[in-house]
Amino acid sequence: MSALLEAPRETRDSSSRRSTRTRSGLAVLVCIAALGLAAVLGLHVLVPDLLGLGLIVDSALPWFGLAIPVLLVLAFVTRAKGAVIAALVPTVVWGVMFVPAIVPLAWSAPAASGDTLTIASQNVEADSGTAAESATALAASGAQVIALQEMDADAREQVEGVLSDSYPYSYGIGTVGVWSTYPIENAQALDLGLGWQRAIAADLATPTGLVSIYVIHAASARPGDHADRDTMLANLADYIPRDENDRILMVGDFNAGSSDRTIAGLTGQLSEANQTGGGFGFTWPASSPVTRPDHVLQRGMEVTSNTTLRVGGSDHLAVLTTLNL
Repeated sequence: MSALLEAPRETRDSSSRRSTRTRSGLAVLVCIAALGLAAVLGLHVLVPDLLGLGLIVDSALPWFGLAIPVLLVLAFVTRAKGAVIAALVPTVVWGVMFVPAIVPLAWSAPAASGDTLTIASQNVEADSGTAAESATALAASGAQVIALQEMDADAREQVEGVLSDSYPYSYGIGTVGVWSTYPIENAQALDLGLGWQRAIAADLATPTGLVSIYVIHAASARPGDHADRDTMLANLADYIPRDENDRILMVGDFNAGSSDRTIAGLTGQLSEANQTGGGFGFTWPASSPVTRPDHVLQRGMEVTSNTTLRVGGSDHLAVLTTLNL
């Protein structure tokens, strides 16, 4: 009889030991995954670009945060203090890297001054056939300056027909152009080392003095094929310390997300404001944005609002930014 009574106890003990081993194994996996995730987040610039891995990691970096809740849940399931602590490491790293950038600008934005400049920028996607529609909507936004990228000859002609009366000053070359209510001075095309022109530089003669403006349509970036883009952004960054104006605007389609290591040469010298309503402000693809290749970078001014909007049939959202001059 005693042997029969002992059997269930042995079964329970065996089951308990298996459960403990399972939780211990899971705790080890959580620790490895959490610390690995933290390393990728914090040291992503060291990830080699073999087969385009570096570009993929840089572009997807904000989305890695989706793994954190899963790790936290698994860590609590293991009941292991070490696993919980390990899961908190990428949580902190992700928070430090991205939370300051997604806090709503509206919480701290300065009041608009008597002299402001609103600039709208969009890659209009030449094949969309809706460049004129985009130009009409951006003009209705009240922007004093409109910068457009990826225009073919037909798109440029359509845009000119829409904007020429309200925006008497313009300059363009290749796939980029800028239309302004302020006089444009010292305009020039930039090839940025590629031998073909997808960028322009000019001065805007605003009521408070000159503001440098650069409009760029960077070369495409695909896994394993982004050398031309890298060259363009590196050469563009070299213009900043040589610019004689205290105030600079650099806008357009950079084909590099905010966390891309290649754009660091620009963002280390210029700033990009948070979104007025918070969030990452992703702009591509327009139907369901997952990254932000479109930027308004600036120096010497205060941003009072910064938003994205869908206009035309482009696969890029437009960016609309207002600054105190």
